Amino acid sequence: MIFHKKYRKNVNLALLLVGLGTMSSCSDFLDRYPQDEVIDETFWQTQEQLEMAATAIYSRVKAKNFVDMENMGENTMWPQTHEYKDIGSGVFPITQPTVNNEWRNMFRDVRECNAFLENYHDAEETEPGAKERLAAEVRVIRVLNYSFMTSFFGDVPLITVPLELDDPEVYGERTPQSEVIDFLLSELDMAAELLPEAIPTGDNLGRVNKGTALALKARIALTYGRFDVAEEAAKAVMDMGIYSLYSTGDPETSYYDLFTRNGKLAEGRNKETIFARMHKMDIIMHNLSREIQVPDQFARFVPTRSLVESYLCSDGLPIDKSPLYEDETYADVFKNRDPRMTQTILVPGDTWGGRYDGRPVAENPDPTIYMVPKFSQDGRGSVTTTGYYYKKYVEPSAVPNYNRDDNDIHHIRYAEVLLTYAEARFEQGKLTQDDLDISINLLRDRVGMTRMDLAFLAEHGMDVREEIRRERRVELVLEGHRYFDVRRWKEGERLGQDIEGVKASWFPALSSSTYRKNAEGFLVVQWNRRFEAPKNYLWPVPQVQRERNPNLSQNPGWE
Repeated sequence: MIFHKKYRKNVNLALLLVGLGTMSSCSDFLDRYPQDEVIDETFWQTQEQLEMAATAIYSRVKAKNFVDMENMGENTMWPQTHEYKDIGSGVFPITQPTVNNEWRNMFRDVRECNAFLENYHDAEETEPGAKERLAAEVRVIRVLNYSFMTSFFGDVPLITVPLELDDPEVYGERTPQSEVIDFLLSELDMAAELLPEAIPTGDNLGRVNKGTALALKARIALTYGRFDVAEEAAKAVMDMGIYSLYSTGDPETSYYDLFTRNGKLAEGRNKETIFARMHKMDIIMHNLSREIQVPDQFARFVPTRSLVESYLCSDGLPIDKSPLYEDETYADVFKNRDPRMTQTILVPGDTWGGRYDGRPVAENPDPTIYMVPKFSQDGRGSVTTTGYYYKKYVEPSAVPNYNRDDNDIHHIRYAEVLLTYAEARFEQGKLTQDDLDISINLLRDRVGMTRMDLAFLAEHGMDVREEIRRERRVELVLEGHRYFDVRRWKEGERLGQDIEGVKASWFPALSSSTYRKNAEGFLVVQWNRRFEAPKNYLWPVPQVQRERNPNLSQNPGWE
């Protein structure tokens, strides 16, 4: 399951992957140091070598697949079969490939971190303190990997050193989740003491710093109900005074712009993103923009009715309470709403990359302007299953070409830290209006949204916890967080509900019996969903891993 390789190949700087696979032999020939491979005894000698190894470990951090995890929640609908979508729907077997891939790949990544941390001590530095700084960076990345693993599987084997095949830990039992979390938080404390506080620039751009360690600590502590720890860590990031919400100076564009090329860390204007998986044109790219507005097929990520209706009206009231809300037409839905809605979801009149929309081609003189959703595939425009499209994370110039998107993938934003602080304060019964004003209301101020006011919420019978959770949903949509949030709030029933889209009466094309509608007349696009508690709050331990290691127990409901 987890083991250490004595000999390692150095493929190139970007893909130097230490600690892969196994090799063992008692022959005299294999006991010699290979001349064409990097091995422990000759590699870990210089700061340059440590930097190469650390760079390889950074290359393992989740990229677009972190956004792909949004398909496990109910914000987003992937039109065809998709393994993350199946996991979120609760309809998948213990042999599901993605479940095993996540287990295997994350333990591989942990093993590479362990190899670094086992061997870095003896290297010669050209910069005092560089060894411990690099080791602290690797510790944080190992914590990030383990945070995914324990969220998915609960108890997981906690492995902190490279293992040989004959080590008993290779076939050990799972470590209780609480012990894993204790270890992760202590590792982040250690790393935070050693990492620089300044936002990385120049050659260090995108590296882990103290803020990354503290923000990740706040996230993990919040997830497991350690609210005092989460509050303290989040406030420590806030008190650093070096992070601020990204702004173009225009409330109508600032939030959207953050997720385009303008918001890349390399542009130097983004002081909000604490940690990102960086991308660079012609070096490392992804396909997210095209998948969101693919111009000749079904759009891969489309918003759901549930998400659309979660946005407040501009007066700060939900749609079932606000006199501003109307839904007589498709265009009405977007009027008088939280401005993040129209900076996240495509609105009639927006520029887009999806080519011909739902209008007849003869009536569409400018296919760069979106007006009407397209429901039937003809190869000339982007098709939506729900009637909605995203614009967040779309770099329009990247849509026409496959895999030519170099937008950064944002893992941890200062916005998340502010949301964590507010939630942690509330869950301890300590939330005040001043707390909201230094956290959630900064997010609302950026886009010109009515501020959250405790007296206003009480006056209108609005639940404070529900509104804090709503705020997190709309601020972090399409960033991979929703599935994890729904589960930690124990709101799993949301994942078992039908996925719905637009009101069918808005579009004549939907009058056909081909399209399934609910009793209210809304499009139903996925209905074979279920959520069983406690079963679906954890993934099953992959069957293939249990066959390899019979000491691995199974999670409840998956036996």
